[in-house]
Amino acid sequence: MCAVVLVDTVFFTALTPLLPHYVHGLGLSKAEAGILVAAYPVGTLIGALPGGMVATRLGVRPAVVLGLSAMSVATLVFGFSSSTAVLDGARFVQGVAGAGTWAGGLAWLAAAAAPERRGRVLGVAFAAALGGALVGPVVGAVASRVGTGPAFAAAGIAGVLLLLASMTMPKPAAGEPQSLRRALPALRDPGIAAGMWLTALAGIAFGVIDVLVPLRLNALGATAFVISAAFLGAAALEATFSPLIGRLSDRHGALAPVRVSLLVAVAVNAAIPFVTPSWLLVAVLVVGLPSFGVLFVPASAMISEGADRRMLHQGLGFGLANLAWAAGQAVAAASSGAIAQATVDAFPFLLLAGIFAVTAAAVRPAGRRLLARFGVSGTTS
Repeated sequence: MCAVVLVDTVFFTALTPLLPHYVHGLGLSKAEAGILVAAYPVGTLIGALPGGMVATRLGVRPAVVLGLSAMSVATLVFGFSSSTAVLDGARFVQGVAGAGTWAGGLAWLAAAAAPERRGRVLGVAFAAALGGALVGPVVGAVASRVGTGPAFAAAGIAGVLLLLASMTMPKPAAGEPQSLRRALPALRDPGIAAGMWLTALAGIAFGVIDVLVPLRLNALGATAFVISAAFLGAAALEATFSPLIGRLSDRHGALAPVRVSLLVAVAVNAAIPFVTPSWLLVAVLVVGLPSFGVLFVPASAMISEGADRRMLHQGLGFGLANLAWAAGQAVAAASSGAIAQATVDAFPFLLLAGIFAVTAAAVRPAGRRLLARFGVSGTTS
């Protein structure tokens, strides 16, 4: 499952250093660049609950296999296309496929792990996904030199090999099939609701970052390799932190690491639009961007624990997580470019800093009544 989420993240993040290439080559505006970035999370948004349904009705392995199949085909199409509409469509299909692989893979892990070790196990999985985030920008940077076709063809072949390997694994226990009607009441669970908001918040942050940061670095004179190095360094640091964050969540409650991440994120968002030159901005990104991504680990643990309380299949639980992430990332990616174009580039970052600040205030120990609604034991202090 670590390999599955790693490959999926490679497909998702490979676009980041290539975004200026497509902007210049196809004459895209900032708003159109935002649509290209947003197409993937929009696909995940559409596929989130169906992906969870596949995991609970057919089983987690079929969800993973179907997702990898569609992902590999869409990646090949993306690599060899020069049409804006086809590129947007291929990214959309990648997002739908990713919803299946993530719902199936994470549900498989959560069901197999003991509750007291779930945060650690999910932390390792997210560290593997961040390994994909390390490789993805490299694939994008290589594609800027050798061509998108050969680079993405190689990534697609890796997806096919992983698909074949998945077919050889023992079939896990299927569990009781559930309908979407079981998922809707679960939204009232405080832990699930809080986990979904933190997941959406991280998605919003990356939606803004993935569109505006590559364009800002490019405007400061950074090449595709420098842009990829910035995201590479941030992902490496985040991959190191994720298992540690998972252990902290198991021992001290899911909100313990969240408070620190939120405060760091406020400072990073406020700094990005104003930091120059490019090398200093790269340093800020490497140190600061992990504050966004590490939110996924405690948020996923909260959703998984809430699914247990509500007797909800883990596939549907992570379908809800996909829904939250995709909604946040799709809206932010699609709108941040247009907002920056209509105002100034700094405005979306300052707005994002404000959202993080409000969330940080809500999870302070002084807000005991609000924290109690999160339904996570040991996190209200």
